[in-house]
This record gives sequence, C-alpha cells and structure tokens, in this order.
Amino acid sequence: MNYLTAENLSKNFGDKVLFENLTFHINEGEKVALIAKNGTGKTSLLRVLVGLEKPEKEGRVFIHKDIRFAYLEQQPTFDSNETVLECMLLSSDPRLKAVFEYENIVSHAEIDTDKLSHAIEKMDELQAWDIEAHAKKVLSILKLDNLEQRVNSLSGGQQKRLALAKLLIGEPQFLILDEPTNHLDIDMIEWLEEYLQAYNITLFMVTHDRYFMENICNEIWELEGGIINKYKGSYASYLEKRAERKSMEAASIDKAKNLYSKELDWMRRSPSARGTKAKARIDSFYKIEEIAKTKLDEKEMELEVKMPRLGGKIVEFHHVNKSYNGKELIKDFSYKFKPGEKIGIIGKNGVGKSTLLNLLTGRDTPDSGKIIIGDTVSIGYYDQQNTNLAQDKKAIDIVREIADYIPLNNGKMLSAGQLLERFLFEPSQQYTFVSKLSGGEQRRLYLMQVLIANPNFIILDEPTNDLDIVTLQVLEDFLVDFRGCVLVVSHDRFFMDKMVDHVFALEGEGVLKDYPGSYSQYREYKANEANQKITDSNTEKKNKDNNTITNSTPTETNNSSKGKLSFKEKREYEQLETEIEKLEIRKEELAQLMSDNPAFDLLQEYSAELLKIQENLDQKTERWFYLGSIES
Repeated sequence: MNYLTAENLSKNFGDKVLFENLTFHINEGEKVALIAKNGTGKTSLLRVLVGLEKPEKEGRVFIHKDIRFAYLEQQPTFDSNETVLECMLLSSDPRLKAVFEYENIVSHAEIDTDKLSHAIEKMDELQAWDIEAHAKKVLSILKLDNLEQRVNSLSGGQQKRLALAKLLIGEPQFLILDEPTNHLDIDMIEWLEEYLQAYNITLFMVTHDRYFMENICNEIWELEGGIINKYKGSYASYLEKRAERKSMEAASIDKAKNLYSKELDWMRRSPSARGTKAKARIDSFYKIEEIAKTKLDEKEMELEVKMPRLGGKIVEFHHVNKSYNGKELIKDFSYKFKPGEKIGIIGKNGVGKSTLLNLLTGRDTPDSGKIIIGDTVSIGYYDQQNTNLAQDKKAIDIVREIADYIPLNNGKMLSAGQLLERFLFEPSQQYTFVSKLSGGEQRRLYLMQVLIANPNFIILDEPTNDLDIVTLQVLEDFLVDFRGCVLVVSHDRFFMDKMVDHVFALEGEGVLKDYPGSYSQYREYKANEANQKITDSNTEKKNKDNNTITNSTPTETNNSSKGKLSFKEKREYEQLETEIEKLEIRKEELAQLMSDNPAFDLLQEYSAELLKIQENLDQKTERWFYLGSIES
C-alpha cells in the first residue's frame, strides 16, 4: 500500500533553492532515513510533507486517508499553561481521550463514582485498556510520570520527550520524525530502537544518529544539490554505494572533459548545421559540455586549531562531593587528567552529567573536596544549553569578535572570511544574520567559535545534536588526532565508540566509575555483569535447595588467579597497549625538542614532563606485563 506520494515539490529560502521538483513515494513497511548537510532543506521538506509549509509552484502531497499518521517536530511547541495530562487529552484519537479522562478521574483524592463508572464504560466500549497500559509504559520510559506537571515547567528536552510520548501512545502506522533521538538518554534511544523494529511501522525520518539509522532503516535517501539520491539497505551499505556513485560520477565527468576538448575544436571550425548528422553532433556537444562542467559538491569542512602547550598539571579532582536538593550526584570523586585523554561521560538524565561539567568549568563549586586547574589549561566549552550567538549579528561578525585573523597549527593565518569558508559558509552566507541560519548552521558556527579560541582541553556537551553527519565525521577525525584532552557528554553511540578511550559512568546515588574502552565495550561489560549476577543468584538458590552453603562468589581476583582475565581486565589490557604507544611517541617528541637546544625554562619543563612520562610508562608497562602473563 502506498502511504505517501510527493509530486514536483520545490522550496526556496529567500534566493536560495533548497530543492526543486522532487517526486517520490513511500510504501507500507519502508523505513527511510533522509541525510543532508545543514541548511539544505531537510526540516523544510518534512514540514512541506505534513502541510506546515507550502511548496513552491504546483507541488502536491498525498497521505493515505485511512492510516494513522503522526509527525514529530525537531522543536515542538505546546500551550505553556497545559499540564502533561491536558496535553495528552488534546488528541483526535477517541481511545486516548477515554484513557486520559479515566486517568484524570482516578488521580483525584475524592473520586466521583458516577464519572468513574461512565469512564470505565467508555474504556470498555472503545477497548482502550490495552492502550492505557501502553501509555503508562511509554510515559514511564520517557520519564514523564508526573501528569499534573505544567508544560511551561518542562525543559526543552522534556518537551521533546512529551511530544514523542504523545505520538507513540497513539500507535500510528506511519511516522515522520525530525531528529527523534535528540534529548533522549542512551537507554531511551535503545528502547525506541526496539520499539520501531518490533512494530509494523512505516517511517520517514531525519536523524544524525548513525547506529539508530543502521539498526532501523532499510533505505537511505541523500538530499544533495537539490535532488534525492536513493540507496537501498542500511547506513553501512549507503556509505559503500555512495562512494561507488561518486567514483562513477567523477569518471564520467573526466571522460566528458576529454571528449569536450575534441568537440570544442570541431565547433570552433564553424561546422555547417544544415545536415542531419551535423545538427545531431552540435546537440550532442551541448550535452557533453553540461556534463564536463558539472562540479561535484565534495567540499569538506576543515578543522585546524593551534593548541597551546599543556603543562604537567592539567585538571585534578580531589575527593569532590556535590548534592542538589538533598540528592547526592557526585560522591567522593578523585581523578587526575592525563595529556591526550579522551573521556566519554554517560548516565541517565538527571544523574549529574551536567553538574560534573559545571564543576570542571567553574560554573559551580563542590560541597566539599577541591578541583585544581593547571596554569596552562585553556578550556573550550561547547555547551548544548547556551550557544552565546547574538541573533542580530552577521556570521562574519561572530568570528571577528575573536580576531580578524586566526593563527592555524601550520603557522598560517586565515582571515575571518577564509575561516568561515573552511567551515562550509560560502561568501554569500557570511553576511547572513545568525537568526536566518538553520539550527544546524548555527551549531556549526558555535562549534567554530569554540575551536578557534585554540583550547587544549575541549568539553563537548551533546555535540551531535543538530549537526549534520558530514560535520560530525570531520569533528570525529579532528578529535581523534587532537593531542589535548577531550571530555564529552553524548547519547550518540557511534560518536562515542569512535572517539573515547574510556568512559566515566554516573550510575546514580553519587557513584561515578571509570571504565576502560568504548561505550559499546562498557555496555557489553554491564550486560556480562548483569548476566553474572543472575547466574550467581540462580546458583545460590540451587545450592540452598540442595542444603549446600556457598561461602564465596567468583570475583575478578578469583578469575585472575585461575589464569583467566575478567572482562574489565581484558579491556584494561587492550587499553594499556594504546596508552603505552602514545607515551612512547610523546617521549620521542620530548627527546627531539630537548635536542633542539631550547631556552633554559623550556628545557626544565621538557625534562619534568619526560620524567613523569617515564614514571607513567614504567607503571603501565609493569601492569601490562602482569595482565599479559595471566592471559597467556
């Protein structure tokens, strides 16, 4: 069954053509992801499809009238005076109205029995009891249990979750979603993945979450140059097929250029166009010319930062404690950051991730303990809550507030305009007011503002929200090679897996644990830990049933003593190899710097750092040999 048909859709933004004459359809069971660079019209296309914006010219959209259809906006809006319950009641689905009318009655201390009886009859009549259970489950998972809470007291992220909950509770058959994973923690994202996989839902969405896309979608569409290129299969298949298409396009253009030179010489000799063959050759020449002059849109964002030197002391937490409203968020946390570390922070919403960042940046102070920031540390903070971009200023003015000319790592200087071009802001865009840029373009401009201040300690709070995949790939590559420290909070599992060396897991009640390895390795470890607990519990129960007393449970130490590394020790062993390699490289760099006869003060600094690196190397190497001996 055909769920959606779009014919000849075009949309302009001022003088800029976002897309033109798009025609496509979506059939039942298809799960399609739309990919495009920021500012190319992804959200505009979705809004045209659902009727919130009108297309140019004669474009038309048809959505099957007999299906339940729902749309999730990137930034939903609500009546600020409503409660969560009242928001849910504003539904065209009679089953949902019956559910929330029933919930409204039973939530009062004094229940009107007549109203309750009528509500129960209505629930029976509409067979709405199953949907009531489903509604409670969705609201609980998305942390929206307080139905009496006013919408105006909800954060932007909570409002996005409220819109998602309202949409899912209606059990639509066809979903159009704009960045559905924004403002969801990782547990919520994984639940939403399972939900969309399990149900026979047809889906068309814009997302930057590559694991989410990989696990759900069976088709990827790329909006580029105002047209849609379609790729059957997963995200991984899309990357492969896109590379093949680009290679073929480049070869076709090269071939056309060679042929164009020959045909141009023939045209310059003023051929007679009277004959049929001559006319056909002239027509063919213009087609060849069009192909030969095609420009592949392969310009990529370039990130370069002149990072100031990091000293021996970076950031140190000493027995730090922090609570809010009697809730313990960080308990007795101590840690010393080391050069080149890339750490991911994970945890459910509300467990203290933002608190940890605020403590590190000085926006908040600990209840007890102390935080020491090294003299050479220059922090660059990409804050998801506050972009600090003046909406009434032009893009180029944002850069000029920092400097007219920016020094790069290679010793070159770039003007404000040249730097903007490296961040994919064309000259025509540079004098555009910030308020006229798309949400993603504003985030890219803000990222540039953070990075050109040349930090050596970068803090990223949900950097993947609103950034397109192209920008994310460049940012990931830059951070992998970045020699300073990186601390990142993100729900993007792909981003975390590619970038971080280990993770800080905030597990609630102030507990903050350090786990070596990527996010996926952490999840694997936690899954194994949970399975081990179940096994131990079953074993204990069985032993009790057999009147057998078990005095101890296998631990990591027990496993090690038996010649087998635990999961956590294996991750540590693998991580030590990487850390030792990095230390050896830095040791060689310092030796070279010292051999270049630097000034006396620099020589002292290099010597001190070299001594610390050697001590660190000795400790890590000894531990590596120990773990290796157990494994072998």
